[in-house]
Amino acid sequence: MPEQGLSSTAVLAPKSLEELGQLIADLHTEGRPWVPSGLGSRLHWGPPLAADSGPVLSMRELSGIIDHAVDDLTITVDAGMPLADLQAALAEHQQWLPLNWPWGSSMASPVSAGTIGGLVARGLSGGLRQRHLGVRDQIIGISLIRSDGVSARAGGRVVKNVAGYDLMRLLCGSWGSLALISALTLRVQPIREPRGQLVLDGDVSQLEAFRAAVVGSSFTPEWMDWELRPDQGPKILLGVASISDGAVVDQLNRLETLAANQGVSSERMPWETPIPEGSFTREDPAWLLRLCLPPAQLQQLFSSRECTALQGWSWQLAAGAGSGEAWQPSGSPAPEYQIEALRRRVMALGGQLSVLIQPGAQPGALPAWLDAPSRPLIEAVKHQFDPKQQLSRGRLPGVAVPFNSPHSGS
Repeated sequence: MPEQGLSSTAVLAPKSLEELGQLIADLHTEGRPWVPSGLGSRLHWGPPLAADSGPVLSMRELSGIIDHAVDDLTITVDAGMPLADLQAALAEHQQWLPLNWPWGSSMASPVSAGTIGGLVARGLSGGLRQRHLGVRDQIIGISLIRSDGVSARAGGRVVKNVAGYDLMRLLCGSWGSLALISALTLRVQPIREPRGQLVLDGDVSQLEAFRAAVVGSSFTPEWMDWELRPDQGPKILLGVASISDGAVVDQLNRLETLAANQGVSSERMPWETPIPEGSFTREDPAWLLRLCLPPAQLQQLFSSRECTALQGWSWQLAAGAGSGEAWQPSGSPAPEYQIEALRRRVMALGGQLSVLIQPGAQPGALPAWLDAPSRPLIEAVKHQFDPKQQLSRGRLPGVAVPFNSPHSGS
């Protein structure tokens, strides 16, 4: 069955690594392009793939647990394992992988959450990185299949093993442009059941003062997110977890005192791992943007005319990390000039803006990302990994218009 967003593209889903490796080797010999994939639920994100990008090679049939060292808090899985299935398997041992559910996911649907390999390939993190760092920091070992069909591995199955460190980080956020991720070894954490959440209200300047006070204190919340919705004022959502109910109550009491000192109101709520409210629908939004900028600059962004001009938009960004999403859930799509203005404002504040979904995505549309200062190095790495330019044609992070892009004329 074709994947979402690629209805006219062949999807190949080998049932073994040997079959997959041989298929890739044959494609390499023939010089044919192809697209690495997990379930394919987000292949339409980012730059449009070139018309000649070839078949999609899906890992969906390779989705098992290879090894779970419960006492060592590590697990090795096939890259095609859905994140929801992985979390369910870990929960049986009172463990979890501290990563946010991807934007547009339903916790009840393994398909909508995508695979762990796809999550690593996109390299996007949410508010849980406040305490647990980003997705690349959970990886201690990685297996891959190169564009010529040769399998390789970096890292190991123990946390102290650092061999292959650079390769793991290189593939995280590579968007399928360098190799196909076939397996991952991840560090996991015990589930701490005593939990609580605070919802904080105030004006942007008061909430920023509270955010700065928390970041500058000894508190280490599990997550702390800015949330802006069309029908409400700005909020900060903050979650804490600890070894006992008493410890959680103590943390919440101290945070409420800190909030009151900043003129911020607070309300205790049941713990909910952050999923952007309203982000899981049957249809994509008109626009979905990924922002990353210094956390202290978020207040400036929210108060800017470029942000307030986007009427009806929703925003959810990690207050401690400065990264997250903005999307237009309904209504007529915002004009491109408004998104361009927002991108310029984000860059002026020291950040970056990526366009994950946009209306139409026709030639002349906004580039998903702009050229990075390190573009020559990125292209050199791409040439080393994929000398025939076979993988994910039209898509190379840090290069606005790569070779064989729909807009390159190549």
